[in-house]
Amino acid sequence: MNYASYASEKKSQREATNMRLMESGVKLEDPSACYIDESVFIAPGTVILPNTTISGATVIGENCVIGPNTVITDCRIRNGCTIMCSYLMGANIGNEVSVGPFSYLRPGTVLSDRVKIGDFVEIKNATIGEGTKASHLTYIGDCDVGRFCNFGCGTVVVNYNGKEKFRSRIGDNAFIGCNTNLVSPVEVGNRGYTAAGSTVTNDVPEGALAIARAQQKNIVGWVDRKGYLNK
Repeated sequence: MNYASYASEKKSQREATNMRLMESGVKLEDPSACYIDESVFIAPGTVILPNTTISGATVIGENCVIGPNTVITDCRIRNGCTIMCSYLMGANIGNEVSVGPFSYLRPGTVLSDRVKIGDFVEIKNATIGEGTKASHLTYIGDCDVGRFCNFGCGTVVVNYNGKEKFRSRIGDNAFIGCNTNLVSPVEVGNRGYTAAGSTVTNDVPEGALAIARAQQKNIVGWVDRKGYLNK
């Protein structure tokens, strides 16, 4: 089969799949810009926005909004979810979850109901409890996270030491401050807090605040002595 014949056949398959989905109650904003495998199931009431590719054994529930500019492979997405401008592989997603823009969900990701995963957040082989939020610039790898937690901007679960991967656990209602490094394996108890800018290497007890910062030192007159000029 030459390329022209192959492209024509793939286009016909895509058009047939898109037509079947639209007839079942799925709304494709621009069918010519939606690339959906025959193997995919999408429930009625869901909207697929342009430049979206959905493949493999993906199942999407009712009343979701998927896209634009999204790639989904082998995922289970339940009802009422919004997935915007993101890349998802092998993820299991609950009801009313918000993902994106620019999120990356890798295999083994499990998001419970009403989780929010925001921009430039990557999750790998992690379970995230109901109502937890990681709104921006966060990496959560090999971690079990409880319900109603909050991850501040710039948080990293440091799961890899160059040779082995380690798993951490975060309890319910925990608050992980901005620019926190959780060096696995470590456990943050229920209602545990970490102060912004901390590198946490020991467990945080329930209801405790972990502060792990170097002491600030101000050297008065340093700029003038060095002869630096403001520009």
